[in-house]
Amino acid sequence: MTSARILVVDDEPQIRRVMRATLVARGYMVSTARNGEEALDKVREERFDLVLLDINMPGMGGMETCRIIRSQSDIPIVILSIRNAEKEKVEALDAGADDYVTKPFSMPELLARIRAALRRAPLMTSGTVDLLNLGPTEINFAARRVTVAGEEVRLTPKEFDLLRYFASNPDQPIPHTKLLQAVWGPDYGEEVEYLRVFINQLRKKIEPDPSHPAYLLTEPWVGYRLNIPKP
Repeated sequence: MTSARILVVDDEPQIRRVMRATLVARGYMVSTARNGEEALDKVREERFDLVLLDINMPGMGGMETCRIIRSQSDIPIVILSIRNAEKEKVEALDAGADDYVTKPFSMPELLARIRAALRRAPLMTSGTVDLLNLGPTEINFAARRVTVAGEEVRLTPKEFDLLRYFASNPDQPIPHTKLLQAVWGPDYGEEVEYLRVFINQLRKKIEPDPSHPAYLLTEPWVGYRLNIPKP
């Protein structure tokens, strides 16, 4: 998808120049912003396919910028940060980020993450269903629409892709690595914290009691399983 439009948000002019030149050379269309406030203005005024967002900026930081963008848009967001602690990654994913890349990073690594973020659909199996009912929750995969007790619930693209993969493999324990590679891409497999965050968010949206899930079940030491209620 080399015609994708990417917004690069970083307060360092040198980083913005290098990233713009590199991405343009790969066929991407690139705009830049110096801070969170400028990024929000650009997202409201233009259509982008991806945001590369530095987390450490003066003024409005990347975390708050991410939360605001996610509250208004489903655009993929990749956080760039010098911090490598799991706590920071979880906070960014909770804020709505799709991925988290630690500085310094190699350009091939970043390009791979960009390709993964731009890919919307996970790898499917032959068991894909069009409509799934989980108690009061109805998931229409064709329309990408979820309702709980008749009220529409908004899922992010990654949440929806994760749920769709579960639905194509019902009642089967799915290992962490398989889930990550199916939904994020073949370069993933160790980012178990990603799954913890996204499963937690999904449970809050579709489970009657998220603290005691009935549908998205944890398989200890293995991964997760979608439990389909028996008629």
